[in-house]
This record gives sequence, C-alpha cells and structure tokens, in this order.
Amino acid sequence: MNPLLIAVPTALAAGAVAAYGTAHPRAQLFGRTIRCTNSPRKLALTFDDGPNPSITPKLLDLLNRYNAKATFFLIGRYVRECPELVQETVTRGHEVGNHTELHPNLLWLNPTKVRVELRLCHDAIRGAIGTPPKWFRPPFGIRNPWVIPAARELGSRTVMWTLLPGDWKERPAEWLIARLQPIAGRAKRSLGNGGNSAGPGTGDVLCLHDGGHRELNSDRSRTLAALEYWLPRWRDLGLEFVTIGEAVSTPAP
Repeated sequence: MNPLLIAVPTALAAGAVAAYGTAHPRAQLFGRTIRCTNSPRKLALTFDDGPNPSITPKLLDLLNRYNAKATFFLIGRYVRECPELVQETVTRGHEVGNHTELHPNLLWLNPTKVRVELRLCHDAIRGAIGTPPKWFRPPFGIRNPWVIPAARELGSRTVMWTLLPGDWKERPAEWLIARLQPIAGRAKRSLGNGGNSAGPGTGDVLCLHDGGHRELNSDRSRTLAALEYWLPRWRDLGLEFVTIGEAVSTPAP
C-alpha cells in the first residue's frame, strides 16, 4: 500500500484534533479549563477587553441595579491607563482576570513571549488592586501547549465559556438580544416552575465585552442594551448572577 494513503489521512486527523484543542471552548487538549458553572442556577457573566472608561462605569451601575456580580478579563495596557476603574470594579464586588498585556493571538507566540504577555498583565492588575488575579482568559479563546501552563505558573486558572454571542459585531441591539436567547431556554428547561427547582447539572458562562482590544473607548452600547433587556428576565427565571469564583464554589442549594 502506498504510504501516502496512510500518512495523509493521519495528518489530516491530527490537524483536526489540534485545531479543536486550540480553539474550541470545551476542548481540554492543552490543559484543564473552566467552561461552565457547577449549577444550572448559576449564570457567570464575564466581560473581556476592558477596562473601558466610556462603558465600564455604566455597566457597573447596571449590574448593581440587579445585584449581579461578574468577572472582568482585563487588558494590561488598559489597566495601567485606568487603575482607578479597576479598583472601582473590585470594590463593587466583582472579580478581575488576566486577558494579556496587548491581546495578541497566542497561537503564534513562543513560550517566552506567552509568559511575557501574561506576566505584564498579571503585574498590572496586582499593581492596581494589590492582589494578583486568580483567573485568565486567552484572547480569542486560542490556546497552544504552553498557554495554560503559563497561566498556572502565575497561580491563575483558565476560563472559557458556554456562549459567545458576538457582541463586538456591528449589529443592532435586537440582533444581540436574540443571540442571548439560549440562556433563557436552558434556564427554563433546567429550573422550571418559575425557578423554584433545579436538578443536577451545570450552568452557563457568558462571554461579553465591555471594551475593545484595538482602542480604549470602544462602543459597547449594544451590550448594555442587551443586558438591560435580559438581566431582569434571567433573574425572574431564577438565575443567580455569579463571579467565576462563585461559579466553581459549592453549588447553590
């Protein structure tokens, strides 16, 4: 048999596995990640690419209105520009995580450059709030074999998501509102009876954006509008808005 007839399919299969491990939010090929909450009652709200002076303060006020706690994955260079905003975020009971210094695609970086990206952001957050971040999210969700180990070296666990609705896209708020419907659908199936019961299972980790990695004052008003619509509805379904720390702690009774 021609060796190419064996080698080509094998190479294609290996490439498919590697692509899955690199980009799929549920993949664990390159290391363990957090990708859901430990209770169907818990919804972990997460926001990437901040802090953003034009949006984050409004978002903090909105979350406060519904007693919602969230986790913010921050870009190091923005942390250095807006340390007071990071401090305010933590003061209001939210958690912050590492989202690298410059938001590169880590797939193309060697181990040393990956460590530098994570270390610079890690140090920026620690300088702003006095404690190091416990959580890390890779830009674009992309991992290679040394990304998760680099985060672990800094004492951080890697966090992915169950839903990435694409709130950075230039679409109407109504489009984004529709893209968030799966959370309500799963809550209705899991909780039932107006949120009065819940069987065993897991809940969602929602990945939204309060900033943009290309510029400091990105427009994320559509994200605010979508949350204005959904937060009261999710609450009425019986969902609890939690940080990542709460998402992996003992499940709610």
